[in-house]
Amino acid sequence: MINVINPGLQTTVQDGGRIGYYEVGMPPSGAMDKYSYTVANLLVGNNESAATLEITYLGPVLEFQVDAVIALTGGEIPPKINGELVPMWEALAVKAGDQLAFDFVKQGARVYLAVAGGIDVPQIMGSRSTYTLCGIGGFEGRSLQTNDKLVIGTDSARPAKVGARVTGEFIPTFSKKHEIRVVLGLCSYRLTEESKERFFSMDWTVTPEANRVGYRFKGERLNFVEREQPFGAGSNPSNVVDLGYPIGSIQVPDGVEPIALLNDAVTGGGYATIATIISTDLNKMGQVKTNESVRFISVSIEEALSARKELKGQIEEIKKQLD
Repeated sequence: MINVINPGLQTTVQDGGRIGYYEVGMPPSGAMDKYSYTVANLLVGNNESAATLEITYLGPVLEFQVDAVIALTGGEIPPKINGELVPMWEALAVKAGDQLAFDFVKQGARVYLAVAGGIDVPQIMGSRSTYTLCGIGGFEGRSLQTNDKLVIGTDSARPAKVGARVTGEFIPTFSKKHEIRVVLGLCSYRLTEESKERFFSMDWTVTPEANRVGYRFKGERLNFVEREQPFGAGSNPSNVVDLGYPIGSIQVPDGVEPIALLNDAVTGGGYATIATIISTDLNKMGQVKTNESVRFISVSIEEALSARKELKGQIEEIKKQLD
């Protein structure tokens, strides 16, 4: 059992996501940075789909009621056990009565806490992930609160090895300026050529409206090609007849402040989506903070698939290190 002394800013139970229900309007939720989430589980011997805690910006204070093995990955929000700093990206032993707390965020936005055995909460639609907008999944469908008690599960694939660690080449670093790769489309043809060029040539600043639903950016207005209003579409040039929004879709309502739709976003709507963040860079997007800058880089589908293959290769190398 883990007792929540202080919940932090937003700490939720997340796993690999609620897959297979997008067509009925249910987003996947799940870990924003799936790379860090996966590595945390590998470090403690869990199945890759085990539930973890996703910690955003300001960490919680947790008291362990039993001995456990944990790992912390993701952005740098320095962890402390009983007031002493401990390393990230390494399997750590905690004793009954130990308290885990966090210092101020240094880089990145989210940390993943894996506990050997996983966090035991009910599965909803095949996932333990929290979807707070509908109040389902995770711990009672919400962020953690003071005095919540988390049960440690039995979702292990192999015995945890205290001291197991990931070597430096597999540990990402984050700055205040980010390059995020996207594939142009679905509705990029609705932008003027000049606005298309500006979208990729300027740095966009993340506004305070940045959370698990989506990130809003400010920069300059993008202009859409004038058109005759189609039947079923809104009157604004940025409107289209309703379409599906892949995770990572970027829409620009009225040409002002692009929005990257993320894990908890609606699954469709009537705004033109001008580009889609590639799957590997959704991990990076989940580590971007308010007021940091993003430069979008256009890549082909072939380049996106190559990046995904490379990331899978890194995961396989980590597994070999930890065997």
